[in-house]
Amino acid sequence: MSETMAETLQYRFDGPEDAPVLILGPSLGTTWHMWDRQVPELAKQWRVFRFDLPGHGGAPAYPAGSVTELAERLLATLDGLGVQRFGYAGCALGGAIGAELALRRPERLASLTLIAASPRFGTADEFRQRGVIVRSNGLDPIARTSPERWFTQGFAAAQPAITEWAVQMVRTTDPGCYIAACEALASFDIHGELGRIGVPTLVLVGSDDQVTGPAEARTLVAGIPDARLAVVPGASHLVPVEQPAAVTDLLVRHFSTAWQQPAYDSSTGQMAVVVPQASPVLAAPQQMSPVAEIAPAAQPEAVLGRPDPYDAGIKVRREVLGDAHVDRALAQADEFSGDFQEFITRYAWGEIWDRPGLDRRSRSCVTLTALVAGGHLDELAFHTRAALRNGLTPVEIKEVLLQAAVYCGVPAANSAFKVAQQVIREETTPQE
Repeated sequence: MSETMAETLQYRFDGPEDAPVLILGPSLGTTWHMWDRQVPELAKQWRVFRFDLPGHGGAPAYPAGSVTELAERLLATLDGLGVQRFGYAGCALGGAIGAELALRRPERLASLTLIAASPRFGTADEFRQRGVIVRSNGLDPIARTSPERWFTQGFAAAQPAITEWAVQMVRTTDPGCYIAACEALASFDIHGELGRIGVPTLVLVGSDDQVTGPAEARTLVAGIPDARLAVVPGASHLVPVEQPAAVTDLLVRHFSTAWQQPAYDSSTGQMAVVVPQASPVLAAPQQMSPVAEIAPAAQPEAVLGRPDPYDAGIKVRREVLGDAHVDRALAQADEFSGDFQEFITRYAWGEIWDRPGLDRRSRSCVTLTALVAGGHLDELAFHTRAALRNGLTPVEIKEVLLQAAVYCGVPAANSAFKVAQQVIREETTPQE
């Protein structure tokens, strides 16, 4: 085992030192122990590498706010150990990390298994709302409801010890790292890139998974050129825990086949990807580098030599106010109000909120104060929600309003407290 610096991950090895490496990636809120039932069999053929997400399982609490950053930390850990090529199986967030590796560093992967995964996990609003609840109430509400998301009802009732283990696993996670992982899932979306995953892929899902179920699995299989689907009956989201024997058997068969394929010629670097040559249909997508794929999105340069701030504005506006709010505002726009919606997106959100001089927490404090001073209670309501999403706690919002009472007037602050109190109750009450 090893506890490492901020740029790497906590890990452990099992199995023969000279065997090929097989990596097992965990789900949000779990530790490497979610794979305990697979390791004895897998370690007969592979050098099994398991890792913990930041702040999970006692790992150092260095938050990582994107799937890309998590993948980079994993690669840095492997580089330090001299591991170059490996197989990878990941569950949920662990699967997202595997897909990221397949897209950005395909020469490192022999094969891939995506378990309880999706090209996009729910909506960004759902995960940011979860972050608000954790910031306000701690992880206990999330921990108590984890079994119903992770397991079928029958399994949870029949296995109380495993159910309690799951609750404690979440409860002992670092809250800041959990919130950062929620942000990572909120921004993860590879719908448009699935066709560039060129490694042999097994997509595995529990038949009763209500989080990322068979529909999401079929989307992955439809988009990834060399992918197969396995649906495990009688299992929910944490299928490796609920149906360990079935998952182990599927992993053994998939990765045994993968290691029979020709290895990459690492001497020529990125151009050494051999998998597409074995399947001519894949050659064209695989030859497209990530830079070439991303390039069209970066092309809308204005004639004056700077990007249109509308694109940054709509992104920031959605991140701060939430997709649902922005969708409603845009849907209600007509010929009369449409220009105003474009104006505030471009200038308020693209020019001001996107400036680097203040972080979003500070901008929320300024905005709340200004809205109290102006008596703009409707906007105060949704900017209170935005402040929670930007990381302010209810206590900090209270302090902003107390400060505003001194400089903006008690009557204005009195009205503001009523609005903010209602919003905070709605936003921070855990969903049972």
